[in-house]
Amino acid sequence: MRHHVFAALSVSVAFTAVLAASPSASAEPNPPGCEKGYFCIYAGEGQTGQLLVKSEGNWSGSVSGRSVFNNGVEFPGEDHIQLTWTYNGGTYEDCLHYNPGPGDYKWDFTSGVVFTKAVWRGEC
Repeated sequence: MRHHVFAALSVSVAFTAVLAASPSASAEPNPPGCEKGYFCIYAGEGQTGQLLVKSEGNWSGSVSGRSVFNNGVEFPGEDHIQLTWTYNGGTYEDCLHYNPGPGDYKWDFTSGVVFTKAVWRGEC
């Protein structure tokens, strides 16, 4: 029995050492006006132009914009954004990870998109 406990402990220590040595993803710098912990919508592509929405909590409304950025912080169950928008009569939604990923944490949109809801949620 001791042999199994020692083997399990050795594997656990080795795995922890690998995790500690692994490089972590580095976060992209905050876009203008969108500090850590916020979800933001911008008038221009690439998080440029006027900051239209800056939300620390769930948001709903009707805003035409060209880009979004999830600058949330790691918080299990509430660090991703379920984003809803309309375009040419259709309604769409998708999930954004938080900066620095993995996964998309910022998007550019075509002209004519209207954002209607952003809800903090768990993993995409």
